[in-house]
Amino acid sequence: MAGGTPGGDSLLVKLAAGLQEFYAAPYRRTFARARRDEDDLFMLLVFAETLGVPNPAACYTLELMPVMYERFHDWHRRMGLERSPLDHIGCC
Repeated sequence: MAGGTPGGDSLLVKLAAGLQEFYAAPYRRTFARARRDEDDLFMLLVFAETLGVPNPAACYTLELMPVMYERFHDWHRRMGLERSPLDHIGCC
């Protein structure tokens, strides 16, 4: 038979998923922290001009601000700011 054993493909899929979990699980928290750090840096880049930091890419990041407003509260709390540093964003 050219198809191999019945269920053989599902065994390989399960094995691949198990190996992926075995090798990725110890680093899941590290990956999540790295992603959060990248997101925080991107948020700073988007709101840099509003925060008073000169931003040469302000014309490109300006259109992203409405999308980022939803996550702004969580970001400024992670950065250690109790209240919103921006007057026009009253999230707290």
